[in-house]
Amino acid sequence: MFRWIALSVFLASVSISTLLRRRARRAVGAIPRRLEPSALIAMRLLVALPLFGGVIAYLANPGWMAWASLPWPSWARWLGVALGVLVVPASYWVLNTLGSNVSETVLTKQHQQLVRTGPYRWVRHPLYTTGTALFVGIGLMAANWFILLWAGIALIGLLAAVIPREEAELVSRFGDEYRRYQRETGAMLPLLRTRER
Repeated sequence: MFRWIALSVFLASVSISTLLRRRARRAVGAIPRRLEPSALIAMRLLVALPLFGGVIAYLANPGWMAWASLPWPSWARWLGVALGVLVVPASYWVLNTLGSNVSETVLTKQHQQLVRTGPYRWVRHPLYTTGTALFVGIGLMAANWFILLWAGIALIGLLAAVIPREEAELVSRFGDEYRRYQRETGAMLPLLRTRER
């Protein structure tokens, strides 16, 4: 049962992402990924291949990932279901709010706008939050340490390499307006209180 729920959550999230990203590309085009630094592209591949590979292997045949199973109680797996189910509408909310500003790169588009509505009112990178939550939710549903490990590695990569580069681009584009936005919001989770200026 957990496999089928995970499959539904994964397919729904990927479908929403594909649809809304395609709409954005049709509206304003896309930035070719090859324009990003080679090291960043390589890092993304090194993390994405085992992460997506583990998830797809589990969804295709849980027996293929049985070697990484965890003896968890069912409540932990149901926690993953709750997280995964919340990711589906959150993905739509985030991507719909971002609109044509969505990009597959850390680079900014020519007509990029600073979005501060919807989830971006509280969090600067809710798309990364929902992506991380998706893989953690599936890892919990699967009770699989390999998927959870690579979700954690992906999170570290986002915090250490992707977000700093993306924010440098956004500061370059929007200057003090973005610096003020950084002070008022959390990177991936809302701030408990606004930082002092």
